[in-house]
Amino acid sequence: MGDVTTPPPTARDVRRWRRNLADERAEAAVYRDLASRRTGEEREILLALAEAEGRHERHWLELLGDDVGRPRPGQWRTRVLGWLARRFGGVFVLALAQRAEARSTYETDADATAAMAADERIHEEVVRGLATRGRNRLSGTFRAAVFGANDGLVSNLALILGIGASGAANSVVLLSGLAGLLAGALSMGAGEYVSVRSQRELLDASTPSPQASAALPDLDVDTNELALVYRARGLDPAAAQAHAAEVLATYTSKTTIAPAMQGDEHETHGTAMGAAVSSFLFFASGAVIPVLPYLLGLHGPQAVLVSCVLVGLALLATGATVGLLSGASPVKRALRQLAIGFGAAAATYALGLIFGATVT
Repeated sequence: MGDVTTPPPTARDVRRWRRNLADERAEAAVYRDLASRRTGEEREILLALAEAEGRHERHWLELLGDDVGRPRPGQWRTRVLGWLARRFGGVFVLALAQRAEARSTYETDADATAAMAADERIHEEVVRGLATRGRNRLSGTFRAAVFGANDGLVSNLALILGIGASGAANSVVLLSGLAGLLAGALSMGAGEYVSVRSQRELLDASTPSPQASAALPDLDVDTNELALVYRARGLDPAAAQAHAAEVLATYTSKTTIAPAMQGDEHETHGTAMGAAVSSFLFFASGAVIPVLPYLLGLHGPQAVLVSCVLVGLALLATGATVGLLSGASPVKRALRQLAIGFGAAAATYALGLIFGATVT
């Protein structure tokens, strides 16, 4: 039998290969741009990802041969991602890159190798890990920003709609909205202050006493109660005894009990006053949006409509931001945020209609 010749690629195959080639080049450029804004280990990881995308690029070049044609731009998502990477390069861009890796079609592409499909899945996890570092750094501030602004948006819109539906005058609705803004912002600020201050006090209460550390050199190496400290912190008896012996065997004048603890680790973000001020400002920034139409002189259904539109846009923005940072679909998170916010406002509006109809 003669040699079986491989049929020439179809025009459709060539178009797909060129598209894949363009995407690989664009993704490699994204990782290089992200790496240019970082140093140390994160830079090395991102450059390694760019090199991996380069291997995939060479695969499509080999398949295309003389049909490579003129360079093409990648998909619009990848081009936008590249633009963001060149100008910002923060956790938001990494979250978008994570979603881009998750959309890989190599597992169903007959011309992509199994190794390439596996690479893309691993790349997703690598980028997820890098994005998680950024998410952890943002967690305290981001939580205060999203929850504070969202609370302000929803609570003040609900208050305004409820008061307005009861038939109150426009001036009453405006004053109610301003009072809701101030009261809510003060409540958020005070609550955050108490929360952070209480957390710090609880952590301080769990910190070993300096007097206990000072007693270390006088303990009997063979029979001592230091092991009980570590058992109280959650270690089993054997591990606690071994750890206590290790601490005493390597004792120096600077040794303390604290570094050897094996309990849960806790972290607080910022000071109590800083958290209070941030919560106040974030809540107020959200709560002022439903009041804006009334401050601008609108009234009646027109003010309600404009207020709902502004709050709806803000809810979509906060929901999409949460989706991006969590690696989930920004569209779904935005719509969920919108539904929850407007659901609460609609319930309050219905109550306002009921009370407005029954109060004489």
